[in-house]
Amino acid sequence: MADFLGFPFDPELFLYNWKNEPDPTRTELLKSGAVVQDGTIQSLIANGSDTYTIPFYNTIDGDPDNYDGKTDINATEPTGSSQSGIVFGRAKGFTARDFVKDYNSGADPMRQITSQIAQYWNKQRQTYLINILTAIFGISGTEWAKHTLRLAADSGSVADANKIGETSVNDATVQAVGDNAGIFSLAVMHSTIANRLASLDLLEYRKYTDAQGIQRQMRIADINGLTVLVDDGVPVADSTIDGAKEYTTYVLGTGTILTATAPVDVPSEVAREAAKNGGQNTLYTRIRETIHPNGFSFKKPSASYTSSPTDAQLSATANWSLVAKPKNIAIARIVSNG
Repeated sequence: MADFLGFPFDPELFLYNWKNEPDPTRTELLKSGAVVQDGTIQSLIANGSDTYTIPFYNTIDGDPDNYDGKTDINATEPTGSSQSGIVFGRAKGFTARDFVKDYNSGADPMRQITSQIAQYWNKQRQTYLINILTAIFGISGTEWAKHTLRLAADSGSVADANKIGETSVNDATVQAVGDNAGIFSLAVMHSTIANRLASLDLLEYRKYTDAQGIQRQMRIADINGLTVLVDDGVPVADSTIDGAKEYTTYVLGTGTILTATAPVDVPSEVAREAAKNGGQNTLYTRIRETIHPNGFSFKKPSASYTSSPTDAQLSATANWSLVAKPKNIAIARIVSNG
């Protein structure tokens, strides 16, 4: 089969049809329900700026006084705090040459570009989200450290205890927040982890009946009352054990990740270059938005910051801090060898 500018050409096969290569990348974490649009943040960034601050009240506490007719009653005022977030901006262009369409009758590269833009940006957003989660898990602190259940082996060889098991998800939530474990509602895991749990008969995949009356299995399952989503985009790292991998499984609560879009004057446009490569069109896209883990603050780095954090700055633990009580944060992870 001939090839021109990276586009396959075969008159018999591609005369009238030009199909996309299927995109295998899933974005289940982004669509899980853990990520929600936040109206408060939306209003705060509606007029521009790259930062926003959300105040919140701390839980009232203190010991009551003895009510005996003689003891004065002491009163305390509620205290508050705040969390700060950052808006990031990104832009990307995609070019379609006229000659590709003329040379390959029926080909329409620009149509294919436009049909894939939404998924392209969703994949980027999920990458940003995973990088942010990785960053906040690097924050030190005894109570916050409990939000990581590490099963993976650090030396020797991988044993069954180093892999996710029957009680791992419950162990992770109870270790993280104790009796407040009910704030967790879903787990997002790699297919290798899901396969192991399924092999142990610990996953119950949901089913649906199609229009022909045939019952089919969905990619959504349940474990210990939590919804399970399978997504190979979650972190997978090489282990210190030769040949082994370390898989991260996220356990999250509904709405624990806040997001909102900031205004962009021209979010997309097509530029025409009549002379370049014989003529071509380029689609330019721009976004400004925020992805914010509830209970944390982002502080702008003092050096090399230019109105929008780079990928490295967004994913740097040093730029994030914990501001809420860990027991109220429905974000936890399990790190296992399988």
